Amino acid sequence: MKWYLFLFCLLSFSLQVRAQEGGDGQPFKIVSIFFRGGSYYVDEEQKDVVREFLSKQILMNYEIHIHSHTDNVGGVEFNEWLSRMRSEATYQFLKEDGIPTNQLFIKDHGLFNPDYDNDSSMGRAKNRRVDIVLWPLPS
Repeated sequence: MKWYLFLFCLLSFSLQVRAQEGGDGQPFKIVSIFFRGGSYYVDEEQKDVVREFLSKQILMNYEIHIHSHTDNVGGVEFNEWLSRMRSEATYQFLKEDGIPTNQLFIKDHGLFNPDYDNDSSMGRAKNRRVDIVLWPLPS
């Protein structure tokens, strides 16, 4: 297997957890689900990592924002649809896992506002994701 295919497969099925600070200085936490091109399927391995991440949080202290992204392959309409499908698949799995829907908020970015360079295969692979963002509620 060529090295770039191996890297793509690894990235496609990996999750990334990170903590950052918002514009108001409030810390927020993110777990990312990565997808293969044109896919909105969330596999059990990725669900388990998200479940583990969420189980370590006191969820009543957060809003849960689902931010879906795509790469720039395909047209705008297709990527808007794909972005919606990715966020909906994530929303449904969180709902089925007992997360209250009044805590879930969706923002579909589609191919706009990419975090990574869509001119490279690695950048496109990183842009095919859903970020589950935990925003702290005001104390």
